[in-house]
Amino acid sequence: MNFELTREFIEELKSAIDAQDKRKTASMLQDFHPADIVEVYEELNLEEAQFVFILLEPMRAADVIVELEEDDRERLLENVPGDILARKFIDRMDSDDAADIIAELPDDVKADVLSNIADREHAGDIADLLNYDEDTAGGLMAKELITVNENWTVATCLREMRGQAQDIDEIYFVYVIDNDGILKGTLSLKKLLLTKSDQVADVYDKDVISVSVDASAEEVANIMNKYDLVALPVIDGIGRLKGRITIDDVVDVIREEAERDYQMASGISSDVEASDNVWQLLRARLPWLMIGMIGGVFGAKVIELYEGQLSLYPEMAFFIPLIAAMGGNVGIQSSAIIVQGLASNSLGIESNFKKLMKELGVAMLNGLSLAAILLLYNFIDSDSLALTVTVSSALLVVIIFASVFGTFVPLGLNKLKIDPALATGPFITTVNDIMGLLLYFLIGHVFYGFWG
Repeated sequence: MNFELTREFIEELKSAIDAQDKRKTASMLQDFHPADIVEVYEELNLEEAQFVFILLEPMRAADVIVELEEDDRERLLENVPGDILARKFIDRMDSDDAADIIAELPDDVKADVLSNIADREHAGDIADLLNYDEDTAGGLMAKELITVNENWTVATCLREMRGQAQDIDEIYFVYVIDNDGILKGTLSLKKLLLTKSDQVADVYDKDVISVSVDASAEEVANIMNKYDLVALPVIDGIGRLKGRITIDDVVDVIREEAERDYQMASGISSDVEASDNVWQLLRARLPWLMIGMIGGVFGAKVIELYEGQLSLYPEMAFFIPLIAAMGGNVGIQSSAIIVQGLASNSLGIESNFKKLMKELGVAMLNGLSLAAILLLYNFIDSDSLALTVTVSSALLVVIIFASVFGTFVPLGLNKLKIDPALATGPFITTVNDIMGLLLYFLIGHVFYGFWG
């Protein structure tokens, strides 16, 4: 059943918290999923959230911590001692979730938490994961998985799997390794149950897709998307099995990447939430607004440069907004297609030159179509042949320039290992506004001089 948060529920919960009514507060959240409790937390202040948090059972509290946003989690756990954090929460988490949380703590608290984890093997797994960058396969993977040796008998395999399965919430694959820990393949539970052979070596699938610990999170997401995987084994440089990445971790990566790219394309320079304070939102949004303002100043300078032309042919001013808007729109369309293709790794093996030529062809067709419509409109509406030809010609040229520029910039940034999402939004719009105006007045200067 889906949970729907209402203002009435929050007000009733706040009243119970204000009255320090532990029984009513706990009963109101008793059947809630951890993700639903996180949604409730977002409507509470820190003291109210801490009051609710104390009432949760340890296992549910651990799940809630994992679901919380990083800033909210940091505030909630700020005054929790390291030994309590370890025994009450970290001990109950998967290694990847535990590593993510411990990585956010100060160095002295990290050491305190790790030293107080009761399960030393679990503590060792978490310590290993802390050595990997969070944006790599090593930083995404969990250590919890089921492994069997290729030399085992089926009976031994089943016995060992029962023991290992006790510590794992979800079993997606059984991984087959050799005596050196090298990943050899995967084992289907159905095949294992139905096989008439006595040896694991006769049953397992040797065709396994894996990823290196150093692979980027984006590469991991692309692989899992391409092959429709729910889990992906992670290996080191010599092929030893180090962990597994599950689909829920990759969904988080895809969502975060999409949010970041959308914000960047909208002219927001850092990751922010609607709940962030005014200063955080200002720092994220002001830089691109300043760039847009500077671009506007340059655009004004272009108009000032051709002030004499406008005074002689004031009708040209009527189409300035159209030229600027079309250049920005076309540029954003072109760059968005390229950025999306780069993000999903779906651009294929065509060279950059071929991509530019393809976009040039599309721009020519779009430009000719729109310019012809505008030519017909001005031919009917305007008495000036110079204006009619100028506006249509300028529109065609601006569309071609904006399209090629919008294609070239993200490809160039990607080549330089810079996030191509920077090429969308305000950057493309600002440059195309300036260039569109400049091209418009240059073409107007030529045609009005010819027919003048």
